[in-house]
Amino acid sequence: MNELLLPLGQVAAIGGAVAIGPLLWWRQRSRADTPAGRLRALTLLTLFLTFDLIVFGAFTRLTDSGLGCPDWPGCYASASPVGAREHIQAAQTAMPGGPVTHGKAWIEMVHRYLASGVGLLIVVMTVLSWRLKRRGGEAAPSPWWPTLTLVWVCVQGGFGALTVTMKLFPAIVTLHLLFGLGLLMLLAWQREGYTPQPLAAPAGLRAAVVVVLLLAVAQVALGGWVSTNYAVLACDEFPTCHGGAFWPPMDFAQGFQLWRHLGQRADGGFLGFEALAAIHMAHRIGAAVVFSAVLALAWRLRRVSSAWSRWLLAAAGWQLATGLSNVVLGWPIVAALGHTAGAAVLLALLTTLLARLK
Repeated sequence: MNELLLPLGQVAAIGGAVAIGPLLWWRQRSRADTPAGRLRALTLLTLFLTFDLIVFGAFTRLTDSGLGCPDWPGCYASASPVGAREHIQAAQTAMPGGPVTHGKAWIEMVHRYLASGVGLLIVVMTVLSWRLKRRGGEAAPSPWWPTLTLVWVCVQGGFGALTVTMKLFPAIVTLHLLFGLGLLMLLAWQREGYTPQPLAAPAGLRAAVVVVLLLAVAQVALGGWVSTNYAVLACDEFPTCHGGAFWPPMDFAQGFQLWRHLGQRADGGFLGFEALAAIHMAHRIGAAVVFSAVLALAWRLRRVSSAWSRWLLAAAGWQLATGLSNVVLGWPIVAALGHTAGAAVLLALLTTLLARLK
């Protein structure tokens, strides 16, 4: 038990140190605000840092650093790779370029420190929200929203632990990504509650936003499944998939067996190329559906708010460009990070728009 609690406390302490800088900046910048204004500023700051955390998490995955420290919460039971350098060196010597190297260990642990820092910011948000509720007198969202966010981030941390202990199990890694994006959406919703800016909209527009948001979440889940199964280059051409085929041989049954280890079928055999092609093509089809839905929503929004229409068009165009770049340029890390960042921005935009149409 001490082998778990000691590094957990040490990593949390480092995360707390990471959070001190943003908290001091927030306190200085919002000193003259009302309590509700300060809470809104903290929510916005946490939203921004959560976005950064999502992008850095993608960087961790794309650099194959998810197992840079193969235990949790520490690195070989140490608070940092400094204390684990002998273990890391032994693993790196046994398998040069393998999952454990000094660089990958630092990337993985920095990701954990940042996650701990965001968690501490959410704890502060929750405490301040309940204090504001007890004082009364200012309009603010229910304190149950940040409380839900706190529970959510704890569950997200649990999936982060499982990502390591279950050795990048694809379903767990995909859920880890989805919970991270869900955290971003929760924060975006709460931010709108402090300074409501309602949009007058025709009947049915809010329902249309809900539909597009659900489609986008489903598409992000497909994208996570592509990434965690390393199926991006199963189709290395566009608009064809591979070898000039628009509809290559595919095995959807194997590709979408959810409970299996990385690179394996549920029966333990190796996952075939046809399964990877099926995963990739499902994401392409979903991309066409979501792109069309966002364009249609942007068209409907043009008379309500031209600014919102342009923002959605820009997000859709960014996702199209980065998605194509992943395929035709051989999955460069810049394009892959841009694609993940674009997905986060699109979900945050749709969530904010939905909040303003309530």
